[in-house]
Amino acid sequence: MFKNYFKIAWRNLLRNKWFSLINILGLSIGLATCLIIMLFVSNELGYDRFNKKANRIARIYFEGNVQGEKMKEPVVMAPVAQAVKKDFPEVEDATRLRSHDWAPKLVVNNKEFRFDQLVYADANFFDVFTLPFIRGDSKTALAEPNTVVLTKDVAKKYFGDGEALGQTIRFKTEDKAPMKVTGVIENIPANSHFRFGLLTSMASLEDAKRENWMGSNYFTYIVLKNKNDFEKLEEKLPGLVDKYIGPQMKDGLGQTLAEFRKSGSNITFHLQRLTDIHLYSDFHYDLSAPGNVRNVYIFSAIALFMLLIACINFMNLSTAGASKRSREVGIRKVLGSMKGELVKQFLVESTFIAAIALLLSLLFIQLALPLFNDLSGLQLTLSFREKPLLLPALTGIVLLTGLIAGSYPAFYLSSFKPVAVLKGKWNPAKSGVSFRSVLVVFQFFISIILIVSTTVVYKQLSYIRHKDVGYNKDKVMVISNVWAIGKNMDVFRKELQQDPAVAGVSASRYLPAGNSGNNNFFVSTVQDPGKLVKTLRYEIDEYYIPTLGIQLKAGRNFSQQYGMDSLAVIVNEAAVKALGWKEDPIGQTIARTFKEEGKETYQVVGVVKDFHFRSLHERISPLVLVPAPDPGNLVVKIKTTDIPGFTAKLQKQFTEYGAEDPMNYSFLDERYNNTYKAEQKIGTILGVFAGLTIFIACLGLFGLAKFTADQRIKEIGIRKVLGASAAQLSAMLSKDFLRLVLLACCIAFPIAGWVMHKWLQDFAYRTNISWWIFMIAGVVAVLIALITVSFQAIKAALANPVKALRTE
Repeated sequence: MFKNYFKIAWRNLLRNKWFSLINILGLSIGLATCLIIMLFVSNELGYDRFNKKANRIARIYFEGNVQGEKMKEPVVMAPVAQAVKKDFPEVEDATRLRSHDWAPKLVVNNKEFRFDQLVYADANFFDVFTLPFIRGDSKTALAEPNTVVLTKDVAKKYFGDGEALGQTIRFKTEDKAPMKVTGVIENIPANSHFRFGLLTSMASLEDAKRENWMGSNYFTYIVLKNKNDFEKLEEKLPGLVDKYIGPQMKDGLGQTLAEFRKSGSNITFHLQRLTDIHLYSDFHYDLSAPGNVRNVYIFSAIALFMLLIACINFMNLSTAGASKRSREVGIRKVLGSMKGELVKQFLVESTFIAAIALLLSLLFIQLALPLFNDLSGLQLTLSFREKPLLLPALTGIVLLTGLIAGSYPAFYLSSFKPVAVLKGKWNPAKSGVSFRSVLVVFQFFISIILIVSTTVVYKQLSYIRHKDVGYNKDKVMVISNVWAIGKNMDVFRKELQQDPAVAGVSASRYLPAGNSGNNNFFVSTVQDPGKLVKTLRYEIDEYYIPTLGIQLKAGRNFSQQYGMDSLAVIVNEAAVKALGWKEDPIGQTIARTFKEEGKETYQVVGVVKDFHFRSLHERISPLVLVPAPDPGNLVVKIKTTDIPGFTAKLQKQFTEYGAEDPMNYSFLDERYNNTYKAEQKIGTILGVFAGLTIFIACLGLFGLAKFTADQRIKEIGIRKVLGASAAQLSAMLSKDFLRLVLLACCIAFPIAGWVMHKWLQDFAYRTNISWWIFMIAGVVAVLIALITVSFQAIKAALANPVKALRTE
């Protein structure tokens, strides 16, 4: 039976080549988009979900509110892991990670290597996380101090094809014991929430053994005995604050826990499921850059809508071209065919076309996937060997697409009355018009939403690029490996300061754009010691403010002319407001309260205007600048316009001062722009998908316009004989379609505005949604529809009316 169905399907495919080509092309683009998004979503879901114990693992994180300033950090105190194992019977095991803050060189067999990311881990880490061992024993690999496990790529890099196990790795620039290689594991997948090249024993860290509840540096994971105990345990976690933090708080913060809470502040612990970390994390920093669940939703919706639009094209063209199948259906019904058999026939035809479209879509994917990888920064591949579930998924998509695309045409075509059809009393031009109109409106509704969304994203990116961030980011070079020249750094800096091509030089690892140092700094005023204010601390030298062009609002900059500047601070306007100073803040005194040795007082000598030292997603928070030159980065403000020539000269000087590695540099404006890379990618990808969606919608509109022109060919001929111009005939054929597009605009505009308003809420500093965005979207949609329809309309209007009137 199905063999006959496929024969009929193939014959009809060849008979209606034009409509079949449009259907196959539209479906293939929709399927290709859907498959690429499937690969993207599969990657974004994260490797962590495939851990054997994933549904029982959670991470403990720290959250607090200090005088209105919110704290949320993925790291907790060193003793938390042991405390939860001891106090809560729901916990089966607990393990910790700690990232290595600095990046020294490593020496292997007298060869020096640039640092690969190193992370400290407890001995039981491999009991919690499923990371396959190539060499070594997971049970004992990190049991002893100064042991290290390498990933496969790092082992290959350090030891080539030789044996890595038992070899020694040492730090070149740190006074640390050498590390013995005790294991080699498979590479960490890029979509894992943690990444590292070297995993060394936590037993090597003395700080990890201390009962210090006043400092948080440890990523702490627990394994629950029962996955259903998540909520029960989370309710118990705040008890850790009273039991362990409370007794140390007076010495650490200068307040008892009761006083701290009475002032309106609070701290607590929460759980985050392992499967939520990659997609749902919103911390300022983590072990790797997280994914974004919103992107998953956005792109999944786009893939679904594009496939629906392609299916709608199929429905529209199949029902519109029903006149070519009406006599076939009538005769088959007269000869005894049941409605069910006809429905099966039409569903087989739609599935057959979907299968052909899938084969074409695989070709499109091979061409489009490298482009998508460039846009998204991912390395997606279409491999049936690596993804065994891909083939069943494709089969399911083809069957579903065939069912959706063919369902309405199947029931519509099989419902023809054979007597009416064979007597010529059935009019296909009027039948199903309302439903086809709804489908056209839906297609352009989606297209207009994508046009508006893309425009708003680009408007926000333009706002970000042109916003005054409070510092000068243009022509500012950041040299990040200045430590490589060792003792020559001061000489190198002084030489730069005397260079006529340089406007200023500063040394600090704290930068207002890109990855930067990050220190919480709890302070209070002398007048109100009970009021704690959470600020961030930047350690800078006296050249930092003028080099970056940060504006002093009051007071002075740091200067070596003042002997007591070691206890001086400069604050921003947000800090002045948070500390409650209504009068002149210059000369005011603040106390640093997060210090084990006791309080330290600082005098405010200056106030800088607020500048954006974090993403525009966040409000400017209180900031304290302290005079403590840090050689983490060298920040160079360049005067010359010959940037390439200056850079080449600097690289040569860098080598002459003893650096064995090339100078590692970036520019501050690039670092700033890279902060918003995710938004830039979304804008570009949305633009591409908007274009594809419009293209698919226009394919369907083109087919419908051709069908309408064919159905009204005699009417056009008569009107032309009676004196109608080509312009009048084109307008007559186009106006019905333009009405549908305008209706789609009216429905899409409020919904698109609401969606993008919600998206913009993620930015503390954002653009507005201007009226002209909707005007542009509407004009673009109307023009595209007009051009698409007009081609067929003009062709019909210019045809010879004599030939049209002779046509039966």
